[in-house]
Amino acid sequence: MTPLRQRMREDLELKKSPESTVRCYLRQVQQFADYFGKSPAHLGREHVREYLLHLVRDKQVADGTYYQVLAALKFVYCITLGRKGTVEGIPRPRVPRKLPIVLSMEEVEAFFAALQSLKYRAILMTAYAGGLRVSEVVSLRVGDIDSERMMIRIQQAKRRKDRYVPLAKHLLTILREYWKAARPKDYLFPGTGKTGHITQQSVDYACKTAMRRAGLKKNVSTHTLRHSCATHLLENGTDVRTIQVLLGHSSLKTTAIYLHVSQKTLQNVKSPLDILHEEKTKGGKKKKS
Repeated sequence: MTPLRQRMREDLELKKSPESTVRCYLRQVQQFADYFGKSPAHLGREHVREYLLHLVRDKQVADGTYYQVLAALKFVYCITLGRKGTVEGIPRPRVPRKLPIVLSMEEVEAFFAALQSLKYRAILMTAYAGGLRVSEVVSLRVGDIDSERMMIRIQQAKRRKDRYVPLAKHLLTILREYWKAARPKDYLFPGTGKTGHITQQSVDYACKTAMRRAGLKKNVSTHTLRHSCATHLLENGTDVRTIQVLLGHSSLKTTAIYLHVSQKTLQNVKSPLDILHEEKTKGGKKKKS
């Protein structure tokens, strides 16, 4: 590891960045250095601009990837190298806000029925029941399941926040069945080694496999279960503010997107044309009498 790379890793650790962010930033900066065959310490603003144009024009990277690269370059130049001017004023594209894919209750049932492994059924049911991110599910420890208070504790989630979500009665039954079979000691869902938890990639693979077995045409991922949970809560009368707290969203604007995908919410909206017609009809009836 080069001294610059080591210094950048240490700076990220001082910021208490998640290990996934550390790996991502280091990888993006390494690819930037490899493109020019030089250390970022010997590259400047025009090199950053040229590389980003290469990603947009030649590689046609997704907006999310562009943001990752830009964030990594800003970190290494602003924090590690102390050269803020190198990346100052670099344009950021406006990312289109797309509505999330949501499963119906019947599709969720078919999805769970297609899961043949008790362990993965427990993992993905936990994700759906609590509206959890896959990173939060795999990081759960046995002690995070509080059966007395019927709560699940989520420790140091996104933006290093703790929160609690309700523990569904049916989920508790599934988790107890899984615990009796697996006897996990530390992490609730341990990996194949002696220590550590199951990987997100393993859960994603199991999710895709169950999707195909269930015959679902939608592009389902573990995050789809989180979206589906939020939407189903909204459709069953849970207010948006409560859903925000359950999901761990910092802004209510993020949670409000589920108002646009909730079928029941949209169906209950009365068109102003119907209101106008009803008022006109009422007025006509009054005149006639």
